[in-house]
Amino acid sequence: MSKAKTILLVEDDPAIAMIIRETLVGECGQFASVASIAERNAWLADNRPDLVITDVVLPDGDGIDSLRVDALTPVIVLSAQNTLDTAVRATGIGSYDYLPKPFDLDELTASVRAALQRKAEPAARDAAAPADSHGLVGRAPAMQAVYRTIARLASNDLAVLILGESGTGKEVVARAIHATGLRRSGPFVAINMAAIPRELIEAELFGHEKGAFTGAHSRNAGRFEQAAGGTLFLDEIGDMPLEAQTRLLRVLQSNEYSTVGGNQALRADVRVIAATHRDMRTLVADGRFREDLFYRLNVIPVTLPPLRDRRSDIAALVRHFVEAGRGSGLPDRQFAPAAMQWLERYDWPGNVRELGNVVQRLAVLSRDVVVTVRDVETVLHESGEGGGAVEPAALIARAVDDWAREQMADTASEGDIHEQLEAIVEAALFRRVLRDVRGNQLEAARRLGINRNTLRKRLGQLDIDPAQP
Repeated sequence: MSKAKTILLVEDDPAIAMIIRETLVGECGQFASVASIAERNAWLADNRPDLVITDVVLPDGDGIDSLRVDALTPVIVLSAQNTLDTAVRATGIGSYDYLPKPFDLDELTASVRAALQRKAEPAARDAAAPADSHGLVGRAPAMQAVYRTIARLASNDLAVLILGESGTGKEVVARAIHATGLRRSGPFVAINMAAIPRELIEAELFGHEKGAFTGAHSRNAGRFEQAAGGTLFLDEIGDMPLEAQTRLLRVLQSNEYSTVGGNQALRADVRVIAATHRDMRTLVADGRFREDLFYRLNVIPVTLPPLRDRRSDIAALVRHFVEAGRGSGLPDRQFAPAAMQWLERYDWPGNVRELGNVVQRLAVLSRDVVVTVRDVETVLHESGEGGGAVEPAALIARAVDDWAREQMADTASEGDIHEQLEAIVEAALFRRVLRDVRGNQLEAARRLGINRNTLRKRLGQLDIDPAQP
């Protein structure tokens, strides 16, 4: 790669700008850095960069909406506003890549090298592109990869396979892909393959002619015909019977199909998005899913994280469900900090769907505006969902992890973290045991498994009155 390339960085944070400059200065012949839209526009008036790296939020405006560069100039967008909206808008200006902050410097370097090595494709600008989250909530790193993939799908019609546990929001993602894609003006048609009887799947997908089988009293359009010009979402594709898989494969290969009982070839004018909670490679290995069909569907895989792997998004999801419930006539609710912490520590085996259901039930069943821990525990217990609750030992481990993370961020605490934690845990333990044995130190020492004198000494050091623990 030629070192004569010119990179323009638009970043108002001096520390970030300095780090990027030091990282990339060896990748180009000229590296220019500006801190505002006004400075950027002045620089662009006299110069033509080979690559632009820009932040979104700048002191004098939006770095994406106002950027005007040659269609052949690649753009890398950096942003701390890590939402689907940002990713989609970045794609809307024809950006080469979108990296959410904080970004990995090695990833940035690789993206810069790739952008400079190949001629960027003409920008696909579309001012009509939707600018909302399309139901997707969260900024956890695991969701950023999902947003970036959705944004990159906006300019093509490639098949997509969405993978993830039940309740992670696979249909929401499918609808977001449709709403931000080339076929957004067409219909979005969904079919759950697990809910259709085996003998009716082909008729549901491809339609049937009058008299094609017993009960076919008239011609019915199938889902492929209903979705013409738009998107066909095949949910739970892993449950599709093998005989129907063969027919679907032929359609994807030829882009043509015929109705059940018909002989006229119809064009399959749809984008196909499939989804499943199953391990597709295991199904293929076991002979329950055609390998060739799997590869036809798995052109662009999108893997959704379970909610337990994006706990930092739970508070935002709760607010989202409260607002959605309010719009549907449910009472407004706020969550006590302890209640929100409980929700963030729960393992959510049903993922986002379970969280949404619980928030709706809490809105209806909580007596007060502020939802308490007791409310949360009661609702989960009565709904039979408490079995997924985090074990006490796991809660303690997570609490320690959270506390230790804060301490590690505080350099003043260096060297005494263990001693601090030991005192916190011992004090809580001793108080609990002493209360249960009504201050009897001999019995407390026996239950704790330590010497009575050791207990007395530690109580003094921790300033605990055994009579009033």
